[in-house]
Amino acid sequence: MEIKKYSKADESLLFDLLVDEGDEWSDYHGVVGRDKYIKALESSIIYIACDETLVCGYARCREDDSFGVYIYDLLVRKTHRGRQIGKSLMERVCQDFPDQPVYVMSDIDLYYEKLGYRREGSIFGVKAK
Repeated sequence: MEIKKYSKADESLLFDLLVDEGDEWSDYHGVVGRDKYIKALESSIIYIACDETLVCGYARCREDDSFGVYIYDLLVRKTHRGRQIGKSLMERVCQDFPDQPVYVMSDIDLYYEKLGYRREGSIFGVKAK
């Protein structure tokens, strides 16, 4: 398993992951949302977890002028869950931004609580500054 920064060349592989996730992610990969999400990807920092040529997870985040890094999307392919891929993706974000707090924007609270992240209002702090 390799975690690397996303490039435009990875776009079709990333969208394969989103499509595989089904209707729950159709706002991202559907006819209306795809172009909009491509623009979001272009202005984001993205990490992908690859198992050879298969993207099995990704994290999309943005840096907020040294106030912190916010992870907006975190997804692991259903067939690869339970292997610590999501946690590894978040650890990579923390590694690449050692002097900034990292937060995750999510409504999947139990997952982040299980990892031991502390709630900070309506977000979870992944790493304090």
